[in-house]
Amino acid sequence: MVFHFTSSPCDAAPEGYLLYMGKDKYENDDLIKFAWPEDVWYHVDKESSAHVYIRLPRGSHLAGKEWYKNIDPKVVEECCQLVKANSIKGNKLDNITVVFTPASNLRKSQGMDTGQVGFHDQNMVFKEKVQTRKNEIVNRLEKTKKWVEVDLEADLMKRQKEDKAEAARIA
Repeated sequence: MVFHFTSSPCDAAPEGYLLYMGKDKYENDDLIKFAWPEDVWYHVDKESSAHVYIRLPRGSHLAGKEWYKNIDPKVVEECCQLVKANSIKGNKLDNITVVFTPASNLRKSQGMDTGQVGFHDQNMVFKEKVQTRKNEIVNRLEKTKKWVEVDLEADLMKRQKEDKAEAARIA
């Protein structure tokens, strides 16, 4: 089960982006394992918090030093507010830092605790300061919240099959 939210509309996504979040640290490990190429991961830096992902449009370019500029700043703020609101300690603090990176940059090593991650390339990790909790943003997102039963592995396999068929069609 995964929580789904819908971001505010923006030029790149007039109906809003899919934001999603696991219910606990065990599900977070599955979210890491079965993330899509366009998924971007958000987390409160150095604190326990939810893992929040935004699913960008298929084919979004998440490489190079400025990949993050493709995400509307309003949507980045919503993701940051969502992880802050879903961090026991971070929710109570002002001036926290949220880290974000393409999900493909997340690394799980043997011996890491459940829900814990590292990064393949530290240069692909960006930080956003969050001064305070903005209830108007959190409340708007909470109104879009849905508890969705998903098979993350099957969804990723279906996606990969579609990509393979598209590549064969183009070739």
